[in-house]
Amino acid sequence: MNSATHSGIREAIRKRIVAGEWSLGERMPGEMDFAREYACARTTVNRALQALASEGIIERKRKGGTRVRPMPVQQARLKIPLLREQVENSGCTYSHRIANRGQRRTTAPLPKRMGLTETGRACYLETLHLADNKPFAFEQRWVNLEAVPEFEDADLGQLSANEWLVRTMPFTNGEVSLSATSAGTALAKALGTSDGAALFTLERTTWLDKKAVTNVIFYYASGYRLDFPI
Repeated sequence: MNSATHSGIREAIRKRIVAGEWSLGERMPGEMDFAREYACARTTVNRALQALASEGIIERKRKGGTRVRPMPVQQARLKIPLLREQVENSGCTYSHRIANRGQRRTTAPLPKRMGLTETGRACYLETLHLADNKPFAFEQRWVNLEAVPEFEDADLGQLSANEWLVRTMPFTNGEVSLSATSAGTALAKALGTSDGAALFTLERTTWLDKKAVTNVIFYYASGYRLDFPI
């Protein structure tokens, strides 16, 4: 451990959470365990964990220990589904492939609802989500780097952007719209369907206070069914 400051330990633990070392809802090591691991005082670990709890990344209970929060507290009104879980719950193996990634692509217009400007920093990403190596959904996503600067260098090899943001970035409000989209040539090819096929489409925008976090559109492969509890 290069730094025994509470901020250094906070960021080290955050990276381990994002990397999936502990599953959502899983109990984490105690303060004394972290103190031994990072060769620091227990009070330093306590400050680091309290900061992560304030961000909604973890939850702490007197007798229940510290756990990775199943869904950050700010996200209670809008539950963000994980595509990996959707695929795995259907009995298939999940994987993803990044098709495009980089700061602003001029061919992809900035979503108006995010309130971003041409001078702002944003990242554009296209990802194909797979179930047993077959197309499940195609994702087009904008991430506001002013709100989430860490995303620019995020390792998305194991975690998709969908899961990375759920684990890392709380939000205060969001909007979701559902529609049907007629598949163009590129979408049809990516999802293994025919030109003009009707695709179930979900668009979601989230904000942290008044700052946009991300805008994403998911185009699901033909035959997708949306199930949710009421």
